[in-house]
Order: sequence, then structure tokens, then C-alpha cells
Amino acid sequence: MRTISIEELPSVLGGVPAHPRVVVSGNFATPHVVLAALDAVFPTYRLNALNAQPGLPDREGVELETSFVGPGMRTSPRLVYVPSRLSLVPRLFATTCPPDVVVVHTSPATAGKVSLGIEVNILPAAIEAARARGGIVIAQVNPGMPYTFGDAEISVDDIDVAIEVEATLASPPAMVIDDVSAAIGDRVATRVGDGSTLQLGIGAVPDAVLSGLTARRGLRVWSEMFSDGVLDLEQAGALDTSTPLTSSFLFGSPELYRWVDRNPRVSMLRTETTNEPSLIAKNPAMTSVNTALQVDLYAQANASRVNGRIYSGFGGQTDFIVGALHSPGGQAFLALRSWHPRANVSTIVPMIDEPVTSFQATAIVTEQGTATIWGWDERAQARHLIDQAAHPDARDELWEEARALKLAGA
Repeated sequence: MRTISIEELPSVLGGVPAHPRVVVSGNFATPHVVLAALDAVFPTYRLNALNAQPGLPDREGVELETSFVGPGMRTSPRLVYVPSRLSLVPRLFATTCPPDVVVVHTSPATAGKVSLGIEVNILPAAIEAARARGGIVIAQVNPGMPYTFGDAEISVDDIDVAIEVEATLASPPAMVIDDVSAAIGDRVATRVGDGSTLQLGIGAVPDAVLSGLTARRGLRVWSEMFSDGVLDLEQAGALDTSTPLTSSFLFGSPELYRWVDRNPRVSMLRTETTNEPSLIAKNPAMTSVNTALQVDLYAQANASRVNGRIYSGFGGQTDFIVGALHSPGGQAFLALRSWHPRANVSTIVPMIDEPVTSFQATAIVTEQGTATIWGWDERAQARHLIDQAAHPDARDELWEEARALKLAGA
């Protein structure tokens, strides 16, 4: 790893082919300073990032490529969506989406290694693929990046050049848990016992679930990500201190970043490990909590698209539903509001007309109740969804549609 100035970057990029694919750290770890300098060098390129936040270059000549769409790409007319389970995204780099340049955001070097800190995810695979094809790996080295262990540690020999940038890591806005989210969270929390292993997605409902688990004991974490809710569990004494917290990326408050820095109990692993269903299934009482935009009477979920346009992606939902259902005592919940307040429509629908993200969770949970799915015939599933999860204003219409779909008697 050779340290250079930001002004020297154009000379380093001179041998990169025209219209390269550039893979960068996503979520709240994007190396914006180096990325802006790179954007000034390449007139056209393809920029690959997961769950990109606002602030990415978005101009003519830049194609924004991802398998999980974040707010930094969602409305761009140059969005290129590559459907994939999160566990399989690393394979794309070795096949159809080979990177020419990888830009990561790391800690300073210690004992010949830097740490990817809060964003491991798909980056080790991207680094390996770039090096295998003679690409270039660049690190934005920041003393503000926490040093985390596991697959986050990268040898300095795997990085070509480093640019030192002192910057404060971004944090998401504090999540507001409203009454509806709290009610849903309480319903899920009642189904989670001591000693369970947790995976929770992003949003107010997963946060509400965590806030309802502070009285549990011996909880474990095996997740693709976590945020401040896990820190709250730690402070409440709810976590099993003998078991590492396993994750692939994280984001949250400055307090969370300080807590994970050189914390031996936090193991940051690559996505191929955290999201491998067979490894997920080995965790005791694996409990997966994710959300959806819609669930239909066949218990199929749309968590990816709105009005025909991609909104997010598969993410890890499919990986963790399968893994949790195969875990001893495992459960997979889809938790969502029964009524969409902005669109003013039911989120329980007769049949999804978008591509399906996942299907057949353990249960669908709304503020109305908990509809058990797994193990019941399709008519019982539909009945549970209508009677126990759907908003009362939607139930008559749903029963009419259920009869038309042969999911209820005439």
C-alpha cells in the first residue's frame, strides 16, 4: 500500500480502461472524497454500491449500478438494477460484473492491516476480483473509521494506493418509533424467547422489536447488519456476552461507532458467510425480522418494487427466511403496517402484481395481529391474513377476492 495525495490520483488511474466499473463502499461508509476525485478523472464509468445514500456522483456519463437500491440511486434515470440475493452478489464480481477499480473506506493501518470498519459486506469479494484481473484497489484511510475484526481486516498488500482523509462518519437520522411501529414490535417481541439469535432489517419496526427485547437474556446476533438497537440490548444486559455479534455491515450513532471500535465481541464477516442459509440455520432459535411493501393472500411478499419501479431489492430477506426456517426453533417474521398511510391503501392485497421478493414466512405481523403462515394450507393462510393481519377497512374486499381466487368458500 502506497500513500499518495489526492492530487496524484489521476496519474494512478491512467491505465484503467475506458468506461470502467468502479465498486465503492456503500451504506454510510462511502468514501466520498476519493470518489469525487475519481469522478473528475473518468468522463464515463459504471458506479456500483449497495444501499447508496445521497451524495453519489449522478450525472450524464455515470451509470449507477446496484443489487440493492438506496436513496442515493433510487430516482436516478441512469439506475442499473442487477437482481440478486445479497449472499450471491459477490459472485457477480467474478462473472458478469467484474470490477476495474475498487474504492474502500478503511481505518489507518495497524500491524500490516487496515480494517473495513462498519462496511465489510461484498467488498472482500470485490477486492479479490479486481486483483485477479489486474484492477486497482484504492483506500480512503480515515482515523474516524472504527477498527473492527473478522473479514474486516485487510492486508495492506491487497491495497494499491491509500489517500489519507480525516472525516466524520455519517449517521442516519434517529429512527422515530410511532405508535403503530411500537404495536407491531411488541407483537413480534412476544414471540422471541431467551437465547434466541436475531437478524433484523432496517426501519422503525425492526427497531421497535429490539426495544421490546431488553428484558430477555442470552440473546445472540447473527445478521447482515445491525444498528443502535443492538447497543441498547447490550446496555440492558440482554446479550449473550460469550458469543460474538456477527454482522456484515452496520451504521448508527457516533456512540455505536465508538462501541464497535476494537471490540473483540464484534465479528464483521463477508456477506457470503453472514447470508449463507446453511450457516444461518446453525444458529439456535434463529429469528429473522424483515418487512415488506405488500403481502398477498398466497403469503407472497413484495419488498422491492413500487408501481413497477425498483425501490430496493432482494437484500438478505430471502437468505434469512430460508436460514431461519431451517434453524432449530427458528422463526421468520415479515412485519409491516396493515395500511399504507401515504398511498391510503391496504398492504395486504389479493395478489401481488409486482415481482415477488419472498414467500412463506413463519408469520405476517401487523398492528392488527399475527397471521401464522407456515404449516397451514393455503386457505387457512388466506383466512389468517384477512382476519388477523389485514386492516378492518380492507377485509370485506379481501374476502371477495379470496373467493374469486378459490381461497375461500362461495
